[in-house]
Amino acid sequence: MTTTIDRPAAPLDRDGVDAVLAAVDVRIRRQQRVSLAAGGVLPLGTDGLSVVFVLSGALHADPIEKARRVRTAHASRGTHASVVCDGGAALWVPQLASGDIALSLGRRPLVMNAETDAELLVSSIEFPTGAEHIADLLPDVAAVQRFEQLEPAAAAIARTIEPDGPFAREGDQVICRLLMRTLLASIIRAWAGHGCAPEGWPSLSNDPFLDRVVAAVEADPGHDWTVEGLASVGAMSRSVFAERFRSAYGRSPGSYVAEVRMRAAQELLERGLGVSAVSRELGYGSDEGFSRAFRRHTGLTPSAWRTSRTAFLATA
Repeated sequence: MTTTIDRPAAPLDRDGVDAVLAAVDVRIRRQQRVSLAAGGVLPLGTDGLSVVFVLSGALHADPIEKARRVRTAHASRGTHASVVCDGGAALWVPQLASGDIALSLGRRPLVMNAETDAELLVSSIEFPTGAEHIADLLPDVAAVQRFEQLEPAAAAIARTIEPDGPFAREGDQVICRLLMRTLLASIIRAWAGHGCAPEGWPSLSNDPFLDRVVAAVEADPGHDWTVEGLASVGAMSRSVFAERFRSAYGRSPGSYVAEVRMRAAQELLERGLGVSAVSRELGYGSDEGFSRAFRRHTGLTPSAWRTSRTAFLATA
């Protein structure tokens, strides 16, 4: 089913949106300009996130397989945005023309089909440690029509980004990453700000009491969180809290706390902290206890994970 809305988008939680955009970070895996002749195709795989900005021409994606949702926003010529949000069973992306953009999270393969000769900026990216949770807030595909009208500064960045190649000046690699971070944050803002974000976004639970609990855990993952303590933060009894949390997040509170701690541990290790320092920061009673928990989560010891991560980043 496709719904068209010609009215102002529902107001979003400004603080929540600000928090999401502030947390956006990316690592560029590959960046290229792709020229397609009419009838040509561009496959997008499932090995990471892909951003496709249409520099010229027109293209679309055929429905390939079933998806839970695809939400698309475009700006009208009037005062307010005209929003088209598709929630049907087929994976669907509208026609994209010059100045439009699409973000695929790589959960399902896509094939972009050129309807005319087209030139594209195609960026393969990933969320680094500490930003992976942003993917949970986004649909399989976020396509923004007339992105250049909604976000002119970000579109100008997309038009000037150069493909992969030798970096000619000091700091070029850092600046490219910052530019892509700005572009991704602008895609999310355009998508969310024009009626395509679900009600209550960016909350995953749409429950202010659970949101309070999640915010507390994210702010202090090293605290000695118990189910009773979390329930108290959410102003609920232990049993009600545990049931509501599992219903909203599909996991137990303890499992969620462990995931947040491991995400924080990976970020701290990536920043260069030693195993003992990370263990203390996250409230573990011993390095051995931290190492066991880390290995259960990642399959590697903290030291082995950092070594493998450093080697990966050196070749990325």
